[in-house]
Amino acid sequence: MFGMIPFDRDDDNFFSIFDNFERKFFGNSNASLPAFRTDIRDAGDRFVLEAELPGFQKEDIKLDVKDGILTITAEHKETNEERDSKGGYIRRERRLGSFTRSFDISGVDEERITAAYKNGVLELNLPKAVPVVPQAKRIAIE
Repeated sequence: MFGMIPFDRDDDNFFSIFDNFERKFFGNSNASLPAFRTDIRDAGDRFVLEAELPGFQKEDIKLDVKDGILTITAEHKETNEERDSKGGYIRRERRLGSFTRSFDISGVDEERITAAYKNGVLELNLPKAVPVVPQAKRIAIE
């Protein structure tokens, strides 16, 4: 369960020497935003996933489950405009942000998943699926 663990690949080879030089000299830019942070803990009969999504509204967050994969998507759009008396821009700022992460939830009862969002933290309760134990059945002889 939850087998999608991010990792960084270190490709220090001759052909990538210039890319690595540029990255190390100028530092990593914010062109690619890091994924949001999550904590997953085993609470006995369920897993609890806590995702830090500060600055988002509840309406900005989407949760989808398909084929045993839980996908959390958060999208934020904000525009601030200030105009002078003639209607020209003094300042105009736009901020867009989108984050997506997926998790393998095999072994979870998908029908009983619950979610709550409070103070910038999304909390998902993922009840563990109860394994079906085949029961013996006696057949009557007529």
